[in-house]
Amino acid sequence: MSQGKNDIAALLVALIVTVGLIGGGLWFFGRQFLNSGNGNSPIATSPDAPDPASPNPASPPPVAGGATNLDTSVPDPAVLTIDGSVTMVSLMKRLQLAYAQTNPGLPTTYGVPDGRPNGTNAGIQNLANGTVVLAASSRPLNAAEAQSGLVGVPIARDALAVVVGRDNPYTGGLTLDQLKRIYQGQITNWSEVGGPNAPIKVINRANDSGTQSFFKDVVLLGGDFAPEGPNFTTLPRDETTPMLRALGNNGIGYSTVQQVVNQQTVRIVPIDGVQPTDVAAVKNGTYPISRIVFLVARRQTSPAVKQFIDMALSPSGQQIVQQTGFIPLQ
Repeated sequence: MSQGKNDIAALLVALIVTVGLIGGGLWFFGRQFLNSGNGNSPIATSPDAPDPASPNPASPPPVAGGATNLDTSVPDPAVLTIDGSVTMVSLMKRLQLAYAQTNPGLPTTYGVPDGRPNGTNAGIQNLANGTVVLAASSRPLNAAEAQSGLVGVPIARDALAVVVGRDNPYTGGLTLDQLKRIYQGQITNWSEVGGPNAPIKVINRANDSGTQSFFKDVVLLGGDFAPEGPNFTTLPRDETTPMLRALGNNGIGYSTVQQVVNQQTVRIVPIDGVQPTDVAAVKNGTYPISRIVFLVARRQTSPAVKQFIDMALSPSGQQIVQQTGFIPLQ
């Protein structure tokens, strides 16, 4: 009789344990199911959640050909030598001063051999042949330059201004096509664009000028300038002041807007009814002769060169861009 009681007790204990295990399991999986529904489960994932290992989708992509693509395995130079754009002189001088504040032990120069920049085209050539370690360019690199191992990094926006002398009796604007025909010698008199009966004296920038290269590409669509003659002159050196002085009462020329906007001796001619001083029009491309200016380095360069470029792209560098009359990238 006692043996039967013991067997019954053992069965009851086993039954209680089994029920407890089943109940605990149901409770656990029920909690997991409920938590997965409200997103609190440690193993629950949302189909829209980004992969923690993937890049931040909000991060902007690096600029193609930008400073991130530079190989800084070359030792720093004793002097950070720069050459290039005359257009960018004021900007480059201010960037040099800012760089010197954080790198007092590394002097910089702009222009070779005498501190006078030689223009974009010559500056890029001096970079390619190793005369300098950095170039300022007022135009994009061409295919041959890019294939040779040079990298152009955008640092600012700019616009070209078409100008006439203050006393020029022509007070109207021009279309982009009219400007093209003037510089190709197809329009030679101001009367052909609604002005007085007077020959148009055309002043062209030097052949080493990146601004001339850009003007040729954008305005002339890659075509040729008019031949040299009594009323068509190409300057021997890329300088703005001689061009402004040569305008007289019937001349026309072009320059970066920041070099002429405050000049009292010239007037800016609107192109397609838009002024180059309209920042919004330059940014959105409504003003037709706008561009980006660059710092150019060899792809394999030094940490100091990359640091100069990074400084130009920094908030303080972009503030200098604005202070010198250029337009920040953002």
